[in-house]
Amino acid sequence: MAEKQIRIHNKTDKPDNIIEKENDIFLQCETIEKELPGFLRGYFAYLRGNVLPQSRLAYLHDVRFFFQYLVKETDLTEAETTDKIKLSELAAVQAVDVNLFIDYCRKYKVETEKNVYIYENTNKTLARKKSAVSVLFKQLYRDGLLEKNITDGFDPIRVPKPGEREIKALQDDEVMIMLDAVTSGTGLTAHEKSYWEKTKLRDKAILVMFLTYGLRLSELQQLNISSFQWNRGEFKIYRKRGKEALMPLNDSVTMVVQDYLELERPNEDRIQEGHEDALFLSLQGRRMTERQIRELVKKYTAIALDTSKHGGYSPHKLRATAATSLIGRGNSIFDVQALLDHEQVTTTQLYARHKMGVKRDLVKDMEWEIERKEK
Repeated sequence: MAEKQIRIHNKTDKPDNIIEKENDIFLQCETIEKELPGFLRGYFAYLRGNVLPQSRLAYLHDVRFFFQYLVKETDLTEAETTDKIKLSELAAVQAVDVNLFIDYCRKYKVETEKNVYIYENTNKTLARKKSAVSVLFKQLYRDGLLEKNITDGFDPIRVPKPGEREIKALQDDEVMIMLDAVTSGTGLTAHEKSYWEKTKLRDKAILVMFLTYGLRLSELQQLNISSFQWNRGEFKIYRKRGKEALMPLNDSVTMVVQDYLELERPNEDRIQEGHEDALFLSLQGRRMTERQIRELVKKYTAIALDTSKHGGYSPHKLRATAATSLIGRGNSIFDVQALLDHEQVTTTQLYARHKMGVKRDLVKDMEWEIERKEK
C-alpha cells in the first residue's frame, strides 16, 4: 500500500515551512510514543503541555533509550520490546538502577552488521537524560501509577554553571578576516573555491545576518523572501514558543541580502517545487538545511581562527559574537537581551562580563625582557 501523503491546510498567518517543521516534530514525537507503553499517556500529555516541541522530542528520545536499556542491558523486565514493558516492572525500578543507567550512558557501544559505534556523552548530555527520566518518574508518581517518588535518590551530575564557562566568540579582527574570506575567497582550497564562485553572495548574506542579529540557526534557516518588507525596512522571524518578532533592517544587511537575491539566487525554473519562497537555497534549488548552514559557518570561522575545519565555530558562536560585539560597543544589556530573545537578562550579562580581547591585552602588557641566545 502506498504511503499516504501529508497535506497541510494552513489557516494561520505563519508561512507553510514553519507549519511543516512544527508538524514534522509532532509526527516524530507520535512515532516514538507508539514505541513506548500505553501507561505513559499522562507523561506524554504533560510534555505536550509544558515543554517546547523540540525539548519534548529530546525527552522522548531519552526515555525511549532508557526503556531500550532496560530491555537489552538489564533483567529488570521480561519484555522483548520497549512497548511491552509492564507498569509493575517499572515500579520495581530503584534509584540505583537509574544511576547505573546514567553511568552506562557515559560511554557505550552500538554494534551493527558492519560497524561498532562508540558513543561518549558529556555531563551536560547526561544531565538532560537524567532530567527526562526524572520527569517521567515524577509524573507517574503524580498520576498515582507509582507508589513512591524515587527521584530524590538520583545521583547529582556536575555541570558547569553559565558563569564558569568560557564564552567562545570571534574578536572584531577575526570577524573582518572571515568577511574577507567570504568576499575574496582567501583561505579556501581550489575545490572550495569552485563552489564559492556560485555561492559567495549567499554565504556572505548568511554570515552578516548571524553577526548583526545573533539569530538562532533555526530562525535563519526558516527565513523566506516573503519574510521581508523592504518598504518598511524590516523582516519577520519565528522564535521559540511560536513567538513572532520583527527585526529592523540596516544598510549592510539590506545590501548583502539584495545582492544575493538580484545577482546570485537561482531563477524560478531551477528551484524545486515547494522551495520557491525559501530565502537561502542550496545549489540543488532546495531550502538549505541546518546542517548545510552549520558546515558553511564552520568553514569560514575556521579561516578566521586559522585552524582546521573541525576547530571552526558553530552558528551559536556567531550568536555569542553578536552579543559581545553589541555590548562592547556600549549598548544596553536590556536592549541586547530583547534583540537576542534571551528569556533571562542574566544570560545577556554573561556576555557583558566577557570583555572582548581583555585577556589578550593583559598578557600583552606583561611582556618580559628576555634575551634570546644565538644558536
